[in-house]
Amino acid sequence: MAPPRILLCGDPLGRLGHLYKRVAAVTKSAGPFDLLFCVGQFFPDSPDRLQDFMDYIEGRTPIPIPTYFVGDYGVGAAKVLADALSGDEGNRGFKIGGLRVCENLYWLNGSGKFNLDSGIVQFCGPIRRVLVADIAEAPSEVKDSSGCDPVVSKLVAEIKPRYHIAGTKGIFYAREPYSNDNVPHVTRFLGLAPVGNKDKQKFIHAISPTPASTMSPAEVTTRPANTTLSPYTVVEPNAHIKEAAKRPSDSMSESQYWRYDVSGKRPRQDAGDGAKLCFKFTSSGSCSRGEKCHFVHDMDAREQSRRGVCFDFLNKGKCERTPDCKFKHNLVDKNESASRGKSRSRECWFCLSSPNVESHLLLSIGENWYSPEAEAELARFKKSLKMYCKRHDMEVVFFEWVFKHTTHANLQAIPIPLSKVSIVEEQFSSAAEKQGFKFVMTNTVHCSV
Repeated sequence: MAPPRILLCGDPLGRLGHLYKRVAAVTKSAGPFDLLFCVGQFFPDSPDRLQDFMDYIEGRTPIPIPTYFVGDYGVGAAKVLADALSGDEGNRGFKIGGLRVCENLYWLNGSGKFNLDSGIVQFCGPIRRVLVADIAEAPSEVKDSSGCDPVVSKLVAEIKPRYHIAGTKGIFYAREPYSNDNVPHVTRFLGLAPVGNKDKQKFIHAISPTPASTMSPAEVTTRPANTTLSPYTVVEPNAHIKEAAKRPSDSMSESQYWRYDVSGKRPRQDAGDGAKLCFKFTSSGSCSRGEKCHFVHDMDAREQSRRGVCFDFLNKGKCERTPDCKFKHNLVDKNESASRGKSRSRECWFCLSSPNVESHLLLSIGENWYSPEAEAELARFKKSLKMYCKRHDMEVVFFEWVFKHTTHANLQAIPIPLSKVSIVEEQFSSAAEKQGFKFVMTNTVHCSV
């Protein structure tokens, strides 16, 4: 399958006529293209542009290419998006492919995660952080910290994308590619100017990224001659003093965290840790740190873990949770593990024993399970989420999702704006009726916020 051909543009600011005129010119010379991604502010920045903008939204002027945007602010944004949400039944709930605003126009709300047919997953968001403060030749507009978002910076440093596209700075800027820690590929940053800017700076750019899954190791690891270090690899001054000033309890929690190390970032605490098993490798069969991991990658231990043997038993020769521990405390052969293996889902994305575990999505791992302690621990998590949401003028709805044919259950937590709380129960009941069942109110099971 051929790589997708994608057009990227800076802040449209409602100038859709200008934007699609340029798209037509680029398509004529280098097209065709599969879709257009818009970063920055999509909606008009002044009322006098609203009429021309609405010609596209209301279908009087056709949108010539599938267009996706994330900048849900500006003149007319609230009404246009509200009409799209209420007027199209297909827009109910979170949609991976975006919410349809009109023909060929989609709003990537929420996480902005979008799957292309080629298998590439693009992650778009209201990215405003320009990652070039460490480059002396960068324009002054780029170095200016106003309008930057440290949360996005942290996100990009964590997910290490192959491409990072930004707007809102008002200029075009192509940074040198930079290398990433713990991954072989480089990241290419591109800042795009607003559509129709008076300085005639570049506001549209084309890419055709080959899916990494189809690339050879040599292609993935190729680094251009001008590749720099990551702008996120910064050693804080006096970091050793801050480390020494940690609370006494921190050292204890850190030393115990190796058992649940799914982040790939926990350092070895002492020389003795080298003899301990890597929990991530033992439970999932892989570890992103590879040879850099300070813990042991033992295939025999991995096989025993797959057969239901307790990790603590494998690692320390004993388990302090017995008799409450539900895993085995003896080494077993292949034939003995059949019954336990059937009860686990190899496709489960959050089960640490699954080869398909999405470990980068796990923020915290509890200390207990299948016991009253686990229930109390879960209650504390729920209380913390409620407190967090309350500070942000929201309530949180909890509901349980039980996976068919497995022993797994998942407690979902959905933040709800205070203005929507009164209709939550009605919405749940309406959704249930569409699926052919009804919620029953009892003394112990009820819809609640």
